Amino acid sequence: MLTRIDNALLDTLCADAAASPRRRKNLNLHTSDTALAHRLLNAVQTDSYIAPHRHLDPSKDETFVVLRGLMGLLIFDEAGNVTEQIKIGSGRTANSAENTALGADIPAGTWHTSFALVPDTVILEAKAGPYHPLTEAERAPWAPAENTPEAATRLASWHALFEV
Repeated sequence: MLTRIDNALLDTLCADAAASPRRRKNLNLHTSDTALAHRLLNAVQTDSYIAPHRHLDPSKDETFVVLRGLMGLLIFDEAGNVTEQIKIGSGRTANSAENTALGADIPAGTWHTSFALVPDTVILEAKAGPYHPLTEAERAPWAPAENTPEAATRLASWHALFEV
C-alpha cells in the first residue's frame, strides 16, 4: 500500500506526538519488525528526551533526514563527552546565517542522541532490520534514564548548546 507523506500526515503525527507521554510518535513505513529495511517517520516535540545510545550491529548504520522543523544531533565519546554537535533541519531558516544539514548518516557503534529544537519536528529515519530492542551494551551508562528529573535537566543542557 502506498503511503503518501504530505503535510496532512505530518500534522496528524505531530498532534499524536504532542498528546503522547513520551512527546514523540513514530509511524512505521515498513510492514513488520522483521523487515530487512526499516523506514519510519518520527514526530518529536522539544521536551522529548531520547537517551543516548549506539547500535553495535555493524549493519545498523542509522540515517535520518528532517522533513519538518529542526533537530539537534549530538555525538559522544565513550565517556559521554560531546564530540560533535550538528543542527539538522528541513532547509535554511530565515534567521540562520549558516547552512543547516538536511540529514545525517550515523555509523553503527557511534554514541548519539537527537532532539527537537522546535515544536513539531519530523524526521524520516532508515536503518537495517530486523528490529531488536537495545541491549545494555547499547545504552549509554553515563546517561540518565528516560522519564527522570535528571533526563529533563540533561535535555535542557543539550538545548543550551544550540541557539535557535
